[in-house]
Amino acid sequence: MFQETPIYSRLIAERGDVPQEVRGEAERIRRDLGRLIATAPQPPAAGQHYRPHAP
Repeated sequence: MFQETPIYSRLIAERGDVPQEVRGEAERIRRDLGRLIATAPQPPAAGQHYRPHAP
């Protein structure tokens, strides 16, 4: 992506690789949302009433 510089290497050593941590969290959230969206109830078709399932 880019050439690492000494200051960047020092910042990672001191503070951790924040951009990598953010990418990891974003990927985790994307996977979680993908599972939720895949299992979410579908809205009723036109002209039908929504009836939620009883718990």
